[in-house]
Amino acid sequence: MIQRTLDILDKGLTWFEEWTLYLCVMVGMISLFINVVLRYGFNYTLGWSEELIREIIIYSTFIGCSAAIKNRSQIVIDVLVQLVPRLRLPLAYVCNLAVLFYCLFMMIMGWQMAAQQAATMQKTILLEIPLVVLFSILPLMGAMMFVRTLQVMWKDYNEGRAKASNA
Repeated sequence: MIQRTLDILDKGLTWFEEWTLYLCVMVGMISLFINVVLRYGFNYTLGWSEELIREIIIYSTFIGCSAAIKNRSQIVIDVLVQLVPRLRLPLAYVCNLAVLFYCLFMMIMGWQMAAQQAATMQKTILLEIPLVVLFSILPLMGAMMFVRTLQVMWKDYNEGRAKASNA
């Protein structure tokens, strides 16, 4: 039951991450390419292009955090694990719990920041995108990372159980 739910969440999150990152990169590259051609070919620049690129970098970074947890490619310091290999599983659980607390913090604080932006109705300077849209990535990223971390913990737990039963 748990595995099936995590598999469904994995498929949904993977689809969302891949398409969001794909669209962000494509829109950013096209916008940047047009701006470079206009700047160096016609001595004209698009002011909104730089703001768009900044927002795309923010979005792709936060969405990429979730993908990094899935692929286990986040930055880690594993000196203690290399020195004492038996601590690998306990330290992995401690690290995953720390990530879960971070995710909860991001969901709560991100929600508060997005609500504050919604109340003040602030917008970006050139594109006039409501800042609530930009700040809403924080609780979304926290929730996605939370689910991904639970998936990683479940996978580690099952692998540990399989190793114990084989031994």
